Amino acid sequence: MRAAIGLAAAAIAVAGGLWWWRIETASPIGRIDPGDPAQVELGREVYTRQCAGCHGDKLQGQSDWRIRRADGRLPAPPHDETGHTWHHSDELLFGMTKYGLSPYAPPGYESDMPAFQGTLTDEQIRAVLAFIKSTWPERIRRLQEEANRQAQP
Repeated sequence: MRAAIGLAAAAIAVAGGLWWWRIETASPIGRIDPGDPAQVELGREVYTRQCAGCHGDKLQGQSDWRIRRADGRLPAPPHDETGHTWHHSDELLFGMTKYGLSPYAPPGYESDMPAFQGTLTDEQIRAVLAFIKSTWPERIRRLQEEANRQAQP
């Protein structure tokens, strides 16, 4: 009887580990979970230090963010539900944060958005995105999840 219970416990542990591994590896960028309090709190801290200076302490972005400045660049957009962040998949948001906009924009496009590769770890980037997503209303989160589904091959 003890052997059977031990075997069942081991099977459950293995199944749980495989389930977690599947979640962690389901995306090439890793897990971005706006429902994970630890990830969201780390993201809030990193956002405050690294992002709020341009995107605002309340994710509100810079004023007139849709109007090009004299230098031809656009001001930093909001990351709340009034902006366009939620129109993009997690993978694209992760890439733009890590590598900057150059790989994703038309040739010659210039932006003030820096690449955070070398400044932030992948874990910190995922956490910032989890924090941003945690502030969105449920309807916006569902729409952004659709962007994730459409981005999958």
